Amino acid sequence: MVKVQRKHVLAAGVALAAAAAAVIGTTIVFADTTPGPQSACSGSVSFSVEGGAPAATSDRFPVGTRLRITNLDNDKVATVTVTGPAGSCVLLNAAAMDLVREPGKNVIRRNLVERLVDDTPPPGDTLPPGEAAPTVHQKRPGSAQRPASAGGSPTAPAGPSVCAGPITFSAEGGAPAATSGQFPAGTRLRVTNLDNGRAVTVTVTGPAGSCVLLNAAAMDAIREPGKNLVRRHTVEPLS
Repeated sequence: MVKVQRKHVLAAGVALAAAAAAVIGTTIVFADTTPGPQSACSGSVSFSVEGGAPAATSDRFPVGTRLRITNLDNDKVATVTVTGPAGSCVLLNAAAMDLVREPGKNVIRRNLVERLVDDTPPPGDTLPPGEAAPTVHQKRPGSAQRPASAGGSPTAPAGPSVCAGPITFSAEGGAPAATSGQFPAGTRLRVTNLDNGRAVTVTVTGPAGSCVLLNAAAMDAIREPGKNLVRRHTVEPLS
């Protein structure tokens, strides 16, 4: 009888050890397959040379939205508030970019953009889902027509631009060119500044976090003195 009891005890111990191993193995599998947080924006994050405290503009999030931007290459983080429309999912200003960038880099290719749950957009600034913030020369229903500028710009609406929001630039060198989150490499685009009538033709050389991001030479070809954004524009793909 004693031998039988010992066998039962040994068998129970083996069963418990096997069950513990199974539990540990299962736990490890779940830990390895747990997905990380998903970024609210795809593509690279770039910046404008707008001054002021850390902030951002966006064609996806309404004014007042608070966002946390993480550079996954150096784990630096910036928390910013959306202050207006842009031509990209998130466009940081200079101060925000300085918080997260790596030395000498003007684009954050590996990033995590998170919308903070405690944001409270001001009334009237929320855009319907899927609607991009309009550019200055685009009208919302019931809005007044923009008057002619001091330079004699026509009051009639310009042809529709394929990109919404202001156009800005990176500090990339070389001949006039652009990167884009909408057009594939090799696409030729004509970008016109409607405030001064100046236009530049560029070829898309790679991806970006915005519809069109000009390089320094392309921006110099169409910008107004002292301005780093082109708010009224047309972007036209060339055949």
